Amino acid sequence: MKGSCLVPLAAGVLTVVLCQAVVAQDAVDTITPELKGRVDRIAAQVMEMRGVPSVSVSVVEGGKLVYTHAYGLAHIAPDKAATPEMRYSIGSVSKQFTAAAILLLQEQGKLSLDDAVGKYVPGLTRGDEVTIRQILSHTSGYQDYWPEDYLMTPMMKATTAQQILDTWAKKPLDFEPGTKWQYSNTNFVIAGLIVEKVSGEKLMDFLGEHIFHPLGMRSVWDSDETKLTSTDATPYIRAALGPLRAAPKEGRGWMFAAGELAMTAHDLALWDESLIHQTVLKPESYKEMFTEVKLKDGSGTHYGLGVEVTDLNGHREIEHSGEVTGFVSENIMLPDDGIAVAVLTNHMANGAGEIGRLDADAVLGPESLSGPAKQALEIYRGLQKGQIDRSLLAPNLSDYFDAQTVKDYQNSLGPLGEPITIEGGRESLRGGMTFRAFTIVYAKKRLSLTTYTYSDGKLEQYLIYPVS
Repeated sequence: MKGSCLVPLAAGVLTVVLCQAVVAQDAVDTITPELKGRVDRIAAQVMEMRGVPSVSVSVVEGGKLVYTHAYGLAHIAPDKAATPEMRYSIGSVSKQFTAAAILLLQEQGKLSLDDAVGKYVPGLTRGDEVTIRQILSHTSGYQDYWPEDYLMTPMMKATTAQQILDTWAKKPLDFEPGTKWQYSNTNFVIAGLIVEKVSGEKLMDFLGEHIFHPLGMRSVWDSDETKLTSTDATPYIRAALGPLRAAPKEGRGWMFAAGELAMTAHDLALWDESLIHQTVLKPESYKEMFTEVKLKDGSGTHYGLGVEVTDLNGHREIEHSGEVTGFVSENIMLPDDGIAVAVLTNHMANGAGEIGRLDADAVLGPESLSGPAKQALEIYRGLQKGQIDRSLLAPNLSDYFDAQTVKDYQNSLGPLGEPITIEGGRESLRGGMTFRAFTIVYAKKRLSLTTYTYSDGKLEQYLIYPVS
């Protein structure tokens, strides 16, 4: 199969067995039954709510892969159950691998992030000004060639990286380099060509030699070159609320370096383990990758190099989603906590991100919450049982929670069961008290919780309202 499977070894010998079939991977299940139940429940409920046919999930805890599982149908009519051994396209999650390749070349002394892109790819608009760092952080100004969330007719025909750049990277920039953040797949086509020019290898060969093979990522597939096989997940789309239909395939060349990879959730978790333990790159390269790039005016972008750099309930989060026709993915890593969650789906409904974030919350657990959030959750659990600790309440709030009110809270909240987490904690001062706003999170429901607290810690308000 030409160019469809990895990995060429350093000596250039193809691992033929890997290219003929997906290597069987034993399912991993070493998490606690409680956490397993929460992850399974989240996946099942979000799948039902979003109409996603299948989901493949991996969980890293304590820096180690502890769970892989697949849910639902990888193929419908005839029905075929999803398994952890099946590959899914990961879309733009691929970008962090392209960024890692650039960083490896910098470590080898072959380029610098602050080099102008025109040094390696001639003819681009203002290529002598735009830097490699700017293309990897989406601050270059090059226009995105694929912002749409569907496959346009011209993209069903093959193209080349150079044709993409001739059309989109040789027109005027959308903004002055370094002055704005704007997501653009065009940036990573440029990055991929730089990797090939500097390394003298095809991008996939370079990634295979330096990343996929050393990490044991045996399932990786170049879905830009060749579509997935009948043993992998089938991509689906639907029009509005219509039936699931098989998704069309992008023409060869459109996903190069920006969204070309497919793999199992298991193998994406191996990559996440390497990010947590910093085993592929040098520490200074990971620092470059995970540091938020600032604009020229000093404002933040919430983006590093090929990854989003955000915060999840006070925990540093490295994240990226991905979408190609018929597949949506989400990869979330909390490096300081040794936690990562990868979620792969075969439908363009927005379910992967929701499952990923809820799973990350589930793995973190309530012990990671701030003091006020932990107290708010403990009170919530008590009210679900018809109980409340009145020593925490100021007189007005104690009067509010009379027997009937407590019973109403119990009858309405008790059936919901244990929430996944509590989010928020936005604070402000008012009336001599601290106001806080939280969200009680379930897979299918969210509740708003607001509190007022006096300086002595007594609560003057604890009110819950439905959000969704």
